[in-house]
Amino acid sequence: MRTLTVEAVMTRDPYVVSPEAEFKDVAVLLAQREISAVPVVGDDGTLLGVVSEADLLPKEEYAGDQEPPSRFARSRTKAAWHKAGAVRARELMTAPAQTVDVGEPLPAVARRLGGGGLRRLFVLENGKLVGVVARRDLLGVFLRPDEQIKADVETEVFGKALVAAPGCYSVTVHHGEVMLLGRLEYRSSAAAAGSLTASVPGVVEVCNRLGYVWDDGR
Repeated sequence: MRTLTVEAVMTRDPYVVSPEAEFKDVAVLLAQREISAVPVVGDDGTLLGVVSEADLLPKEEYAGDQEPPSRFARSRTKAAWHKAGAVRARELMTAPAQTVDVGEPLPAVARRLGGGGLRRLFVLENGKLVGVVARRDLLGVFLRPDEQIKADVETEVFGKALVAAPGCYSVTVHHGEVMLLGRLEYRSSAAAAGSLTASVPGVVEVCNRLGYVWDDGR
């Protein structure tokens, strides 16, 4: 089965800043480009960290507060107080940034974004920053036309994985919902058709009504 990777949905060549970028310049970039975070990249293209809106907020939160937190304060409070006095990206950034390899399958990326409560992952290829993938990028998979989904199910599932004769099955797709009809030779093949179809990018639901000739599950 062909599985889409993060490369297919990521935003390429994201906006970046250098470690010496000033606070105001970072804030202006986030506002003008309508992005919530920007990666900090060294001269050699290495991803050093990320400055997000949350990293900028302490400047306002602790405005005029000259007294540092008590030594009993939480580490997050102490870090925020220090960021309030930061003026360069290298002082503001959160490091290390959360990253993913360019070849990572989309289901694994979705699990990281969902399970980890992350808004974005920065995409690396050979250790260098090449893109960024956000939650909204993964939702774009479900915008695939029904015709493309149908073609993938017929080619990848029935043609390549199951090697089924074209006349023994039919595939219909409506708004991402797939209906499988027909009869395959083995019960296991009919079951596999349903599970493999569910993994095709863009599939919302599978109604598997395939029959079979031989019950090989006993």
